Amino acid sequence: MNAMNRLLSGAVLGLAVALTAPMSAAWAETPPNMLVIANRIDDITTLDPAESFEFAGSDVSRNVYMKLVNFDPANLDAGYQPEIAESWTVSDDGKTITFTIREGLTFHSGNPVTAADVEFSLRRAVILNKTPAFILTQFGFTAENVEETIVADGNTVTITTDKPYATSFVLNCLTSTIGGIVDMKTVMENEVDGDMGNTWLKTNSAGSGAYKLVSWKPNESVTLEANPDFYLGAPNMERVIVRHVQESASQRLLLERGDIDVARNLNPEDIAGAAEAEGVKIYDELRGRLMYLAFSQKHPELSKPEVRQAMKYLVDYQGMQDSFLSGQYTIHQNFLPRTFLGAVDENPFTYDVEKAKELLAAAGVPEGLEIEAGVREAQERIEIAQTYQNALAQVGIKLNITVGTAKQILARYRARELDVYIGAWGPDYPDPHTNAGTFAYNPDNSDEAQATGLLAWRNSWDTGGLTEKTAAAVVENDRDKRVEMYAEIQSQFRETSPFAIMFQKIEQAAMRENVENLNLGGATTAVSYWPVTK
Repeated sequence: MNAMNRLLSGAVLGLAVALTAPMSAAWAETPPNMLVIANRIDDITTLDPAESFEFAGSDVSRNVYMKLVNFDPANLDAGYQPEIAESWTVSDDGKTITFTIREGLTFHSGNPVTAADVEFSLRRAVILNKTPAFILTQFGFTAENVEETIVADGNTVTITTDKPYATSFVLNCLTSTIGGIVDMKTVMENEVDGDMGNTWLKTNSAGSGAYKLVSWKPNESVTLEANPDFYLGAPNMERVIVRHVQESASQRLLLERGDIDVARNLNPEDIAGAAEAEGVKIYDELRGRLMYLAFSQKHPELSKPEVRQAMKYLVDYQGMQDSFLSGQYTIHQNFLPRTFLGAVDENPFTYDVEKAKELLAAAGVPEGLEIEAGVREAQERIEIAQTYQNALAQVGIKLNITVGTAKQILARYRARELDVYIGAWGPDYPDPHTNAGTFAYNPDNSDEAQATGLLAWRNSWDTGGLTEKTAAAVVENDRDKRVEMYAEIQSQFRETSPFAIMFQKIEQAAMRENVENLNLGGATTAVSYWPVTK
């Protein structure tokens, strides 16, 4: 899409918003007990915590489901804190953690939160074996052994891993979306054909968190209602509405009119404009999300080592950072985001067409090579795709860009159907293994493995020994040694992997000046609505 087409598209969408809003809404204010957010939420495919694995879905889950341990939005640096579990003990051999369940908690249904619910929820996530199940199954849990490895006894729940891990690693994983504890009675009342309530939970909720789900209308909105019995107290915002608004210009218009409280997807130009608007403020936060290119190793040309490197020299990192990504992404070429244990700041690749030509010639790439790239219909990703398309054209490679919804493009990427994928990845828990264990780990590269949660598997990459190094790093208890191991893994990854990691996200949210205490989650978690005041 050229600049003129983008301008016309933004103008048409902006006009549509203006025409559909009543004239009396101009300079309106949302109700004082309601938070209204504009965000791109087309990546939501399910709201079942055992299956949800996308950014917008994680935002919903964090506010609907409590977990054994979780993060305090007021002090993310403190790490995981007790939530449903009021305390825990670790066995001498380091393999067994016993959690004592907090008393007096209730689900939205009114049912009490019990150790049996925790046992059911964790077992269920393993048995269903949906995309994020690897977060739990990496500890040796299987459908066949969960009755022995995840066990409720009175007011306690015991989990036993296959080998000793750092306790912090296990607990960090339990803070992820898949650790959400569901109401066993309500879920099983809605079971269909042995699905353990999965179909029902895609569009309903059975949690005990600060909010309960009122509705999810795909590609339109999510509505949440406050839980007056939330254990930390009833949230100030009695209702949260997240509206799917694709275009930055439309989000800005709604914000400046007062029709929404927060706009989460403004481009740099609209951020600058909104910053000058009356009653609007800008909030910046470094996130853990990485923007990357992935090259299928099933492709006969893209699987050549020289080609993998050439593709990294064809990314205009500086040019994109300084133009349409200005203020919202910073150059970062490593799979561990800044602020994570083991993160490094080495960024060896620059935009170098001549270097790329030399590597492609050495690999014997045929003239006129044509490849397909899949990209979600999000403005900055499409612009990255177009910039990359122009760079590849300079070395005789034709990049055909397929734009679709997040669901469509992700489905093809997970099915190993795309030559190139242009996307983003965010950490699932605040431990280096969260990214090392997906970018650099792939124990079974066969199509039959269906390890869709592993990016290395999606790229059909056998990792060249990094799988073993990653497995060793995750069980290393010496902190300094572990840092060294991740630095070495990332060094080899930069030079050999079929990934071009480009940028780390700086989220810039524009909001009305009366919105306070909105925390977007830092580098490790999702947004929290319950502390918000207006």
